[in-house]
Amino acid sequence: MPVEAKICGLSTPETLDAAVAGGARFVGFVTFPKSPRHISTDTMRALGARVPKGVTRVGLFVDPDDALLDEKRATGALDLLQLHGAETPERVAAIKRRTATPVMKVIKVVRAADVERDIAAYASVADRLMFEAAGGELPGGNATAFDWTILSGRAVPLPWMLAGGLTPDNLAEAVRVTGARTVDVSSGVESSRGVKSVELIRAFLRQAAAL
Repeated sequence: MPVEAKICGLSTPETLDAAVAGGARFVGFVTFPKSPRHISTDTMRALGARVPKGVTRVGLFVDPDDALLDEKRATGALDLLQLHGAETPERVAAIKRRTATPVMKVIKVVRAADVERDIAAYASVADRLMFEAAGGELPGGNATAFDWTILSGRAVPLPWMLAGGLTPDNLAEAVRVTGARTVDVSSGVESSRGVKSVELIRAFLRQAAAL
């Protein structure tokens, strides 16, 4: 099976269409105003409507309150909620229960012991996990990779994604070291900060399909 890919931070019909046509299994929309990838509710609604069945539409949230979740979910454009802040296991469980929508909790990787602790904490409340580099001024899209060997041979009880500093050039090595079968990219397919490149999206997806 090829490696599945999520293209995150999409903001235009052209780049969304390139991701879908290239075989992306997930497409991501950012709801964090401080991010250069943030999109309005109306844009999310319009982009979500372009996505065919079989491709999972993901909303990236950072410590969202219920009102924000309700506003974005009302677009009908989200199939999975990606929680990228400091949400506790209790909050993750509450969001899943309240929204009746699958949730993916992002784990910021620093040390192996932290990863083990966080997997144990969130495995019973989330539907998926994502491992992302810690630090940086924004949640995601900081073009920073973590020590991939922390995940080597690690048993994870949920479906999971690898994120953080991935590009078409280092994807094969990242997959080899971590064993990831689903990967997430944002800044690694941009021509400038927050601006996705159709060519880089295609290159990343071609590489993922070949693994």
